[in-house]
Amino acid sequence: MHHDEVDIDLALVRRLVTDQMPQWADLPITPVASSGTVNALYRLGDVMVARLPRTGWSPGAFERQARWLPLLAPLVAVATPQPLAKGTPAHGYPFDWGVYSWLPGTTAVAEEIPDEVAMAGALAKFVHALWQVDASGGPAHRRGDLRGQWDAPVRAAIEALQGQIDERAVSTAWDEALSAAEWIESPRWVHGDLMPANLVLRDGRLAGIIDWEAFGVGDPAVDLAVAWNTLHAAARDVFRAAVDVDEATWARGRGWALCTGLVALPYYVETNPELAANARFRIAQVLSS
Repeated sequence: MHHDEVDIDLALVRRLVTDQMPQWADLPITPVASSGTVNALYRLGDVMVARLPRTGWSPGAFERQARWLPLLAPLVAVATPQPLAKGTPAHGYPFDWGVYSWLPGTTAVAEEIPDEVAMAGALAKFVHALWQVDASGGPAHRRGDLRGQWDAPVRAAIEALQGQIDERAVSTAWDEALSAAEWIESPRWVHGDLMPANLVLRDGRLAGIIDWEAFGVGDPAVDLAVAWNTLHAAARDVFRAAVDVDEATWARGRGWALCTGLVALPYYVETNPELAANARFRIAQVLSS
């Protein structure tokens, strides 16, 4: 998926685990099919998963998660993967990597969620719980600033998608997001990448949230993007009522949904069909709202 992606296969993972975590050397290792873009995933036995970065995009991710996820996990309403062991570069593999607890279930797919209204309520409960946790000393979330960091990439994506999207409507929606008032209150904890592929379902209900690579503290609007990348209009109204944010924060959340959809679509259209499909879904939901 990435021009600088390293080669990762089962044999490499087996060597890394055997050398660095010999207590688990005899466990079965199985590749995990995933639309994730940052890490390659391998089941390790029945209750663990090894996550190996494909690129150097997120240095220090394991340390951040090991420091903060054990504190956040008891305070949110769903299960979160817990860091169990850190691996280091070896056998030609250049990055730190990690082993985490495995959350059983299936990941969500927009338009295939059995009960979107229930999902909206569960997501609102999750983000509210996360926002209430003391953010003192927390790391800044990885998404950065909507205006300063993402304006140029969004406009480049609009250019790249000529003929595939309603360029005028998309540009207008993006300008509206950029014109919303900035967040001036204290930063809050955010997941940073709430989207269907990171929502774990059991019996059709939200049971866990995975992929905490981008988490940290900042403007809570970034987590509102889930209202457009996961939900249709009726459930989105339920979510909005439950989160109860001001108009400017909601507008920035809409901007985050549009931004991530636009930037992802041309980049992943050939290499990650599931992510590209969700990018189209979230763009359509933004333009219909």
